Amino acid sequence: MKASWKGVTIAESDDTVVVEGNHYFPEESLDKKCLTFSNHRSSCPWKGQAYYHSLMVDGDLNENAVWYYPEPSEAAAQIKGRVAFGKGVKIE
Repeated sequence: MKASWKGVTIAESDDTVVVEGNHYFPEESLDKKCLTFSNHRSSCPWKGQAYYHSLMVDGDLNENAVWYYPEPSEAAAQIKGRVAFGKGVKIE
């Protein structure tokens, strides 16, 4: 699987976990030079608290397009150490 935005590969891995239709990629598969800070947080009733990164590609910002659960609930333990994408990031 590959995650890309604006034609740039953000993450690529044969090892993704699908939860609620989202592919969670291993954190080590991320191209961290595309990540930028976000202080956004959200809460899921069964997964726990999500933290976010924004993407910066060729000077364009995609706010809060990457999320992860640093301490997921026991029910979502399979996504610990993984990231998912939204907001126009193409998954194929």
